[in-house]
Amino acid sequence: MMWAWALLPVFLAVWGIVGMWVVFGIAVSNHSVNVSEHFPYISVCGSYPPQSSVFSQICNGCTFLVVWIGVIRYQQVRDLGDNCRHVNRASLVIILISAAAVSVLGNFQVSVWFWVHTCGAVLAFCLGLLYFWLQLWLTLKAALTQDGHWVAPLRALLCSLSTVFLLGIVALQVSGFRSLSAISEWALVMTYFLLFGLFAVEFRHIDCFRVTRHEHAGGNKSYDRLRHSNAGYRIHSQPSFHG
Repeated sequence: MMWAWALLPVFLAVWGIVGMWVVFGIAVSNHSVNVSEHFPYISVCGSYPPQSSVFSQICNGCTFLVVWIGVIRYQQVRDLGDNCRHVNRASLVIILISAAAVSVLGNFQVSVWFWVHTCGAVLAFCLGLLYFWLQLWLTLKAALTQDGHWVAPLRALLCSLSTVFLLGIVALQVSGFRSLSAISEWALVMTYFLLFGLFAVEFRHIDCFRVTRHEHAGGNKSYDRLRHSNAGYRIHSQPSFHG
């Protein structure tokens, strides 16, 4: 089932987008925030019970899914784009740190642990943006699938929008336009989820995600393979040695 792994990034996008707006809806319904005064930041919506618990679980779920997707993406690029291994490794480290930061900001509410929450948000937003720009570079250089001719421009557009939204959060906050800054934050997070969802295009080429071990004739070294299907042919990874 080549399409099965494509469901994972789609599920993350749906989980995150729906979850964040559910938190917003609860916060508005119980008057934790007053949208008539100013549009609230996501962290403000998730600061007070009962929606704070929902917000934490949404962020924890996102952390788990982001790590899973990040590892699969790393192995996909490793197997089909070995010439980009240094950038690929760097992107894996970056997304793991960013995922951990999402867990931190979700479990340390801004109303209780302001600086911890803020540090988590800064790491999540900034490293997340860097990760997606690196993924754009990998899309162009590694040539993982034949969908790159339209995936790369779309990824570039979303990365550019994310950059504008991230800069807008800071600039508008400093300028005193709090509601516009909050809207930029919401737009940034929604764009991130769309960028994650875009991995579904490339993940649909993964035929199976299993490790097969073969004893090398010259010794006890084994080969790991991640098998893909792309335009009717299979590509096997370069050998990865163990032990």
